[in-house]
Amino acid sequence: MDAILPLRGVIKQYDWGGPHFIAELLSVSNSEQKPFAEYWMGVHPQGMAQVQTSEGQWLPLDRLAGELSFLLKVLDVRSMLSIQVHPTKAAAVYEFERENQLGVPLDSPQRNYKDANHKPELMVALSDFWLLHGFKDRDALTATLRQVSALRFLLPVFEQGGYEGLYRRVMEMPQPEVDQHLRSQIDSVLPLYQQNVLKRNDPDFWAARAALGFSQGGHIDRGIFSVYLFNLVQLHPGEAIFQDAGVPHAYLEGQNVEIMANSDNVLRGGLTNKHVDVAELMKHVHFEPIVPRVLLPLQEEGWFETPVDDFRLGQLSLLSGSTQRVQTTTPVLLLCMRGTVEVEAGGRTITLKQGQPAALLGSGQTALVKAFSDALLFRASSGIHTR
Repeated sequence: MDAILPLRGVIKQYDWGGPHFIAELLSVSNSEQKPFAEYWMGVHPQGMAQVQTSEGQWLPLDRLAGELSFLLKVLDVRSMLSIQVHPTKAAAVYEFERENQLGVPLDSPQRNYKDANHKPELMVALSDFWLLHGFKDRDALTATLRQVSALRFLLPVFEQGGYEGLYRRVMEMPQPEVDQHLRSQIDSVLPLYQQNVLKRNDPDFWAARAALGFSQGGHIDRGIFSVYLFNLVQLHPGEAIFQDAGVPHAYLEGQNVEIMANSDNVLRGGLTNKHVDVAELMKHVHFEPIVPRVLLPLQEEGWFETPVDDFRLGQLSLLSGSTQRVQTTTPVLLLCMRGTVEVEAGGRTITLKQGQPAALLGSGQTALVKAFSDALLFRASSGIHTR
């Protein structure tokens, strides 16, 4: 194959996506204001990227790059996503086969495990980005349960049963009890939200937004409990966070670049109209506090540190007129999120910019990247070292 090839990903439309950000990145029309939620770049049966040969032919990415261990995405989160937990590799292998043996179709809404892989994730904020990430530490969580009157009934549950007892209580509670306990809280915060009094660093803001977005048939989504139980995290542009197996999390608002193991295994815990299997969810949650660790790229080469071998993600901020050398040992996906760069490899040169932001750089290549304006470039590969 050629040393470098233009790459075209797949737009995914979900209700929570925004109409503008991804459309502008790709210079495509979205006059119908469809929710362009994600842009997938990788080898995945639900969204196969394509690459363009020097003869102008577009081919499926797996024809030239083989099976990639990672999936690269751009997300535009306009509305809150579901609370999610991902299984470990060993659990995914076992549970995927179990559902196969039970005969659950892969496309069934009741299917929990779509493949036999884990799904660790790293996201880098492109804007101010808000998310929920893991359980609060014991002191902070105890303070929350005391301060929010609607949650005080959970204080003895937490003191006696710890994190697992607390989470099991809110997730297994009959729906009428959910409504009973959360109704007064929602009634008190909704007017403040609608008057723009609440700030995004206040869990009440997200509880009110969730109540507006996910209440069905007069019932309140139990995921609103988690808005108060989990860490509320704000990331600034360029900051990143890693989501490992078992860590409950939910994206709330903003744009990001995300890389993950090539999997679609998601166990949901609320803030969704999709299938929630509480018994399966509880198998995989890590019932322990987490202090969110905000990551920055390593200074010398721009890579973010993660504890997995499935992927690596690097960020390069280039000033206009500057150049950067990139060497590969495995195939690398290049994504230009801002500005214009020219990439030369193996005697071929292509331009990455708005409208054509992505490319496949083959293994064993030395590429020269030149910025024609201030630019932000991401490079994604497997965990094998790439400079």
